[in-house]
Order: sequence, then structure tokens, then C-alpha cells
Amino acid sequence: MDAHKALITNIFNNSTLVEVPFFQRSYVWKEDLWGRLLEDMEFVVKTKKPHFLGSIILKEGRKPRQGENFADCRTIVDGQQRLTTFLIFMKVLCLKLGQTALFDCQFRIMGQMIALRHGRNDIQAFEKVMTLSKAEIIDNPEPASRIIGAFNYFVEHIDESKLDIMTIFVNTQFVRIDLDADEDEQQIFDTINSLGVNLTTSELLKNYFFNRETVGEYERKWADVFEKDDETKVYWDREIETGRIKRAIIDIFFDSYFQLFIQDKQYNISNEDKLMYSRVDRLAQSYQHFINKYCGGNKNIVLDQMKEYAECFRNNLKPNQCGMSIPKEEGIERINVVIFGLKNTTMIPYILYIAKNVQDKNELNKMYGILESYIMRRVVVHASTKSYNNLFTSLILNKVLDSQTLTLRLKGIGDATTYCPDDNEMKIGFETSKLVNLQSKGIIYLLESKIRSDNSSTALLGFNNYSLEHLMPKKWRNNWGACATEDDAKKRDSLLLTLGNLAIIPQALNASIRDAAWNVKKAGKGQNKPGLLLCASGLYTLHDVLQKNDWNEHEIENRAEWLLANAQNIWKI
Repeated sequence: MDAHKALITNIFNNSTLVEVPFFQRSYVWKEDLWGRLLEDMEFVVKTKKPHFLGSIILKEGRKPRQGENFADCRTIVDGQQRLTTFLIFMKVLCLKLGQTALFDCQFRIMGQMIALRHGRNDIQAFEKVMTLSKAEIIDNPEPASRIIGAFNYFVEHIDESKLDIMTIFVNTQFVRIDLDADEDEQQIFDTINSLGVNLTTSELLKNYFFNRETVGEYERKWADVFEKDDETKVYWDREIETGRIKRAIIDIFFDSYFQLFIQDKQYNISNEDKLMYSRVDRLAQSYQHFINKYCGGNKNIVLDQMKEYAECFRNNLKPNQCGMSIPKEEGIERINVVIFGLKNTTMIPYILYIAKNVQDKNELNKMYGILESYIMRRVVVHASTKSYNNLFTSLILNKVLDSQTLTLRLKGIGDATTYCPDDNEMKIGFETSKLVNLQSKGIIYLLESKIRSDNSSTALLGFNNYSLEHLMPKKWRNNWGACATEDDAKKRDSLLLTLGNLAIIPQALNASIRDAAWNVKKAGKGQNKPGLLLCASGLYTLHDVLQKNDWNEHEIENRAEWLLANAQNIWKI
């Protein structure tokens, strides 16, 4: 990597072609940023002092083909927006000053092709404005092009009497960062992040797999899967919390898909490379390294199955399921709540693996049921999730594709970080575990969906439509009376955070009801401040709670025992 100060004349030098990656995002600057650039240029001319316009990251590009007249090619990693805007600004200014020869000398290669070559989304509009011979507003039909919009803005707003081309050339400065062909542009981009926009794994991969000469293949293998229509784009672009960060679903897919190759024993991947491949912040580079080292450079080994796995992913993995009712039967709908509602995204690679490769639907659903039971038993006992990634990738490595083998694997784990809790540990969990609200809500919701009658007059809502409620409020001292001793008070404080005292309800109670005495909490204070009888009637996990005249430690323990019995019956392995 070489970083240094550069003038615009050092970036465009009559022999270097600067290319926007063919599939990179569109030009997006709007009037506020066009206006800021114009003000900056007027300030430069007025003060005749150097002005910094930001950083430009350029990577060593392709070699010229026969008939192409450039000597060097650089690919833009970061800086497309400001370089594009600057050239449009200079084009209009030179037209207004009658200096088109100066523009062509500086920004065309050998006076011919424009030295900035745009990508798929903007190439026609950019080359159109670069060939214009008059500084006049041109038509910009819908869908409007931001490139043409910028040209028209500068035509309308540039006052050439306030600007001088040579002063701008001499004083407009950039920090130019040049990368070699094998350097990791994603890591460098994210570190500098001068525009505040992440360079996503999918964008890097798209430009690695396809180019200007393989547009037909791109349409079949990529666009038809990830960019087919607005609904498709919304699905793949949606961001999901994975640990401490948010990632687009398309990037989660590529992470999951890559695991299928990493864990395939036929490639005999070294432990050192597996460790490197586990870094999500360098996933695109890992794909390239894997293809070059283990596939002999053959990209089709990855591309040939990508469409089928991507379609399988979208058909099965649905974050929106958390907003919809789920069946009581074992299946992918319930697993979606476990993954996206309870944030167990490390399961996704194995779920994709079995969804694609287990053909027997009954067997597949049985496996989903086993996985739900395993995860929920661990949630109840507040077990760690830190080794889930190793666990689920090991199931892929060992080609676990049937329920019997899956059961033996999960029950046979001796590792304290991934073992399967037994019924006795479940009992302790229901009696003592103090879980975060999301986990408690997940336990009770999934139990509710299982034990409710098929003929219930109350419909089950989606996971996201319920709130968690403490039946005995955390602020019980305000309205529930004092305990006989301080030890009794401590016991009550401890019990009210356990599962026996927790319920899901379809709407949060008003604060004055939430902390009220038991009889008021049940009945509410009129329609505007409903209580549990109105909000929670029909929920099976409340069992006979709403018929209780009193709610106390004894009732909490009884309900925990009742919930435990249901959980042990439902979450079997």
C-alpha cells in the first residue's frame, strides 16, 4: 500500500484508465453535495490555498487489451462519488469557459476515450454528458439519472467568472492510496471508511466473479437470484443482528455457503486456512484465496451451485416469520423464530445444509424439532452460545443428514460449552434461571405455540407481537405489601425474575396497571387501561393464573413446575 498526497492531475495523467468496478453501486450524490463541491471550488479560487477533497483508494487493475490505448489501469475502491462529481464539474466549467481542449487533454487518454470509465449502472449517462459540446440543461427522463442531474445542476449554478481552471488544478488535493493486486481492499476500506458506507462482501464478490465480458453469466447466476425485482432486493439487503454487528442477509448467505466448502473433506483445507476463513471481515478475500488455492482458480466450482443454495436459503430462512403465527408441528417456521427471534444465527449454515440436502420432508422436520429442543434446553439453563459456530460447522463436516445421527451427536457431546442439558438441569433452570427478556419470551412463546388447542378461539400471533410481563411486578413493594422478613423479601425478588412469574401478552400494560396490586392488575382500570383478563385471556401458558385470587411465591413455584412438565414433554431429544 502506498499513500501520498496527489493533485487531480496526478490521478488523471493522459495515460491511466480509472475504472469503476462494473457491478459497483450507482452514483448517488445529490444537490447538497454538488452545492458543497461548487462552494469549495469557489473558495479555492478566491483564497488560492490548497483544499483537501478526501481520500481516493485505487487498486492495481487489469492489463490493456489489444487496441486499448492506456498504459496503466486502476480500479476505484473508494472515491467513485467525488471523482465522478469532479469530472462532471470540470466538464461544465470547461464548456462555459470555452476550454474543451484543456478538458480533453487532461481527462481523456491520448485525447480520445474518457479516463474515468463507469460501471454498469451509470456508464451510458456518464459517457453521454462527457460527449456534450454545450453547457445546456438536457432532458433527464424517469427514472432520473443522478449523473445527468449533476450535469444540469452545474450548468445552472456555475458562475464561470468566479472560477479558474488552473487554480483549481494546482490547489485541489487528495490523499491517494494505491493498492497492489493482492492487497485486501475490504479491510483497508473499512478502516478508512471515509464515506461511512461499508463495502459489503456481496459487492466485492460480484465484482470478483463477473466482469464486463461476462454479463450474460452474471444475469443468469447473480441478477436472477439477488436482483430480480424490488421484493428480492429488499430480502437480501435486510440487515440482521449477528452477535455485536448487523449484517445484510446476502452476506450471511455467502458466509453460510462458504462453510459448505470449508467443511468438505475433499478439499483437505489446512487448519491455518480454516482459521483465516473464519474471519467474517475478510470473507470476500477468503473466497478468492480458497478458489485460487483449492480449486485451481476455477470460479465455477463455487458459482455452479450458488443459485440453487441461494434459492434454498431464501425459501427457508425468513426473518419475517417472527411477525407471523407458527404451527405447533416441528418445522422450519419454528426454527426461524429460534434463529431470528432468539438470535441464534450461528445455526444458519447447518440449517442451509440440511434444507438443501435432506430430501425426506418428515425426516427434515424431525431434525428441526431436535435442533429446537437442543437450543431451547440450553436457553432454559442459561448455557453459553460461544461454541455454537464450532458445533454446527462440525455437523456439516461430519455430514450429519439424518435425525438419528443428529440425536447421537448432540447427546454425545461431552464439552461443557455445547452439552445437552438433561431433565434435572431443566428443572433447576425453570426454578432459578434469571434470563434476559428475549430468552424468557422465546421459551414461553414456543411453549404456547405447542400446548394451545387447535380449536382455540384466540389466534396465536407472531413472536414479535408479544411483550414479556412480570406477573408479580419488580416494583412489588409499592402495592403488594411487605414481606415478614428481609430474607423473605430477597426470596421474592429472586423468584419474580424466574420463568414461573413471566408471561407473554399481546400488548404491554399501562405502567399504573403493571405495578398495581394483583386484583387491579387482573381487572385493569377501564378500557383505556386494560388488565390481564382483557389482554391475556386465551393464552394457554397462563393456564389457571387468571383465576387465582392471590399471586405469591407458592403460585410462582407451582407455575414453574407446570411449565417445566410441558417443556420436558415438548423438548425431547
